[in-house]
Amino acid sequence: MAEVFSGYTDWHCHILPGVDDGIQTMDDALAVLRQYDEWGVSDVWLTPHIMEDIPNTTAALKARFEELKQAYTGSVSLHLAAENMMDNLFEERLAAGDLLPIGPKGDHLLVETSYFNPPMDLWGTIDKIKEKGYKPILAHPERYVYMTYDDYDRLKAKGVLFQMNLFSQAGAYGKFAQKRVKRLHEKHYYDISGTDLHRLKMLAAKWPAPIHTI
Repeated sequence: MAEVFSGYTDWHCHILPGVDDGIQTMDDALAVLRQYDEWGVSDVWLTPHIMEDIPNTTAALKARFEELKQAYTGSVSLHLAAENMMDNLFEERLAAGDLLPIGPKGDHLLVETSYFNPPMDLWGTIDKIKEKGYKPILAHPERYVYMTYDDYDRLKAKGVLFQMNLFSQAGAYGKFAQKRVKRLHEKHYYDISGTDLHRLKMLAAKWPAPIHTI
């Protein structure tokens, strides 16, 4: 897989152990990172969920991140951010400035919505994110069944970046997402990509080549 991942930045994964529905143990997290080392991955942004159902605190995630950095001895550069569900908890933390931004300048936020329904005020929330000085990155837009192509056009017009899940190309999330990812790629709408890795066993899969990284 070195030909796929050499120099790659994984912008979205759930490798930080024991904090959400992703990797659960430190041993498994280190096993993933050892494989990333062998593949030549350059950087990894750890993006655990923050949502009303998984109300991770900034302090707790930072503490767990420090534990992982102490245990890991490889060459991949590790960075901490979060995947923020646009719900009431996010609104509260956005207002308070209690966030884990993503990107080298710390001026982007990785956000998501329900796969089936938009937030109560999707467009207003995007405006609030921008008013706070952040640039929103929408995680895996190809997976939101309620969105139309007009919605995608409007999101891009508002300056929202798109993050693609690599496995969407291979049909891992169904034909709907696979069709959408192809169309969005053809429109050059993707800005970054990520594995969205949740399980150690995903490493054994045949990974599609990344089609966009920044």
